[in-house]
Order: sequence, then C-alpha cells, then structure tokens
Amino acid sequence: MLYTCAPECIDPRHNHGPRTSAADKTARMARAVSSRTVAAKPVRPVARDARGKAKVVDIHCHYLNPEISAKTTDLRPADYDPTTIFANELTRETNVRQMKDRAPKLIDIDQRIRDMDRMGVDIQAVCPAPYQFFYFTEPDVGAGLARDVNEGIAKLVAAHPDRLAGLGSVPLQNAELAIRELEYATKVLGLRGIEINTNVNGMNLTDPRLGLEKFFAKANELGTVIFMHPLGYTEASRMTNHYFNNVIGNPLDTTVAVSHLIFDGVVARHPKIKFIAAHGGGFIANYWARMDHAWRVRPDCRTVIKRAPSTYLEKFYFDTITFDPEMLKRLIDRFGADHVLLGTDYPYDMGEDDPRGLLAQVKRLSKADRQQIEGLNAMKLLKIKAPR
Repeated sequence: MLYTCAPECIDPRHNHGPRTSAADKTARMARAVSSRTVAAKPVRPVARDARGKAKVVDIHCHYLNPEISAKTTDLRPADYDPTTIFANELTRETNVRQMKDRAPKLIDIDQRIRDMDRMGVDIQAVCPAPYQFFYFTEPDVGAGLARDVNEGIAKLVAAHPDRLAGLGSVPLQNAELAIRELEYATKVLGLRGIEINTNVNGMNLTDPRLGLEKFFAKANELGTVIFMHPLGYTEASRMTNHYFNNVIGNPLDTTVAVSHLIFDGVVARHPKIKFIAAHGGGFIANYWARMDHAWRVRPDCRTVIKRAPSTYLEKFYFDTITFDPEMLKRLIDRFGADHVLLGTDYPYDMGEDDPRGLLAQVKRLSKADRQQIEGLNAMKLLKIKAPR
C-alpha cells in the first residue's frame, strides 16, 4: 500500500499547513540518515534450526529513497496515484498525519533494523515504495529513475548484507527499457528480483499496447522473481470513502492482474518466472473455483489456456498478509506451505506488525512447514545462502 501523500507533498489541496520546501525537507532527512553510523548488530540471535540453516525472511517490505523523492517533486507523482485520486478528504488527512510517523521508518535504516529485531525478522527483501514506480513518466525519464531506485537499494544491501536483500524496479511503460533495467538490476547490481505494479497506467500487464511479452520472455529466461504489488484500483470512483481504494482496491487490482497473466497465457508460456502476489494473493487466492467453473462452461474463457486456471495459479507464491490465522491456514492448505512466504508490508499501517505471531496461531502447522514459510522458501527463491 501507499500513503496518499509523499513526505514532500506541498499540494495546497491537501491542507498540510505551513511547511518548508519539499526539497529542503527531504534533503535534510537524507543528510540525517546518511550521517548516522551503520546499523548496530542485532540484539537477538539470528533464528536458525539445529543445523543453522533457517532464517526468518520478510518478503514484503518497502524503502522510500529520499533523494529520489526530492528529485521528482516537480513531477507531482500524487497526481497519477489512484490512492490519491480516489480518496476523500478524511482519508487524505489521515494519511498525511500517519506519514509524519511512518516516514522515518521508510527511510532510516537504523530504525528499520531495530524494528526487524523487535519482530524477529533476520532479513528483509527490500523493494521500492510503490510511490516510486514512475510509470507515468516518459520512458527515458522512467528508465533513469528506475536506475536510481535500483542503485539506491543496492547501496543499502551492500551496507547491510546480513540483514537486507534487494528487489528492484523496471520501467514497464517501455518493454525494451524494462528488459535493459531487468538485466542491469539482476546481473550487475545483484538484486534478487524485481517489484512491479499490477497495471501500467491503467493498462493490464498483458495489454498489447504495452508489448510486454518480450519482457516476460526475458524474465522467464533469467528465472526472475517478480513481486507484484498494487497501488489501488485504477477505476475506483466508487471507492473514495472508507479507504476502500486500499482496503478493496489493492487486492482487487492484484486479482485482475493475476487473472490476466493466467487467462492470457503468460504463466503458461513463461513457467520459469516466480510470481509473488502481495497481500495473500488478493481475492483470487480465496475464490479461484469461480474462474475454474467459467473455464469449464464457457468457450470465451478457453481461448488461450488449455488447463483449468487454478492449475496456473498454483505456480504463484503468496505472502502471509491475511490478518487472520484461519484465512492463512486456508491459503497454506490450498497452495502448499512451499508457496507461502512471510510478509509484513513494513512500515505501513495496513501491514502485519507481528508476522510470526500470526503464523504461530495457524492450527496444526508442522514445524517444518512453519520454517519453510518463515524463511526457507524465501531463501530458496532469492538464492540467499544459508550460514554454515
């Protein structure tokens, strides 16, 4: 999820009150963070099994690069953000107040590691805050910003290799540039995968106008981990109240995106891509039988794929952000403990602050399955080496 306003927002419509310029404020924060010493050593032992191989890995957490925020203030990213466009004043005011508390957690690595220790997380797979996708920009601008985002995350990982792994970004508004950045992020910077939005400027990921088939082909060739994270729903005029464009819109956009990847044959054609669907997979992970029924009874649902849609859904991975142990148990029972990954959505309020506690409430979960979900699955996907 993402807050309505970035820390640097100066839009007079949002009624933030007097504040210093966005560039000054963000630059000040960046200097403060960079001037601090590197993070202290963990205050708790690294969680391992008897053989020393099991770590706790958070697959879903975000980092906001303050220098990029300052650099892109004039682009007015909030004007292109569905969670801002389709939000009432109370939601916007709530998000602005909340951001004052959460911004340091998005930026300050020392604070992040203290919070990891408190939650019992050994490693975070850090990905960009969705506010920094920048798909709305011209392709060359978006490519340059994706490069900045990726190099910023790589720098964080290099400073804390025992606590952080990196997921990068690609400019999906241009397939060729997205391929170039995918190769740079994974081959040159050593990032463990990428994060993408669940649509590109309101277009489905399989929309022919985007021409992303070649991108998915390259991702398949590389065996890429692709973490799919929504930013609200793009047709959300009925979701402005009650924070619905996050509460409903986020899982809905994931559901639409995953459905297109399945029904339009991307998953069938590119089986080596490791797709991760955020927020417990959205609605589709709990209502997959309806699409299987449609595939059986309607010819317009069988124009591409040759098998029931849920057989392709079973190739996806899902984080644990379900907020309920019974829902999480159903997810594990249906898709297998080997396809579920611990996640927090750190540091947002719609995240899970006690992910291990939630998992501990799942009834009749074996120790082996719990260790898979807590970290072994993510270690395998992200190719994190176990300690010897």
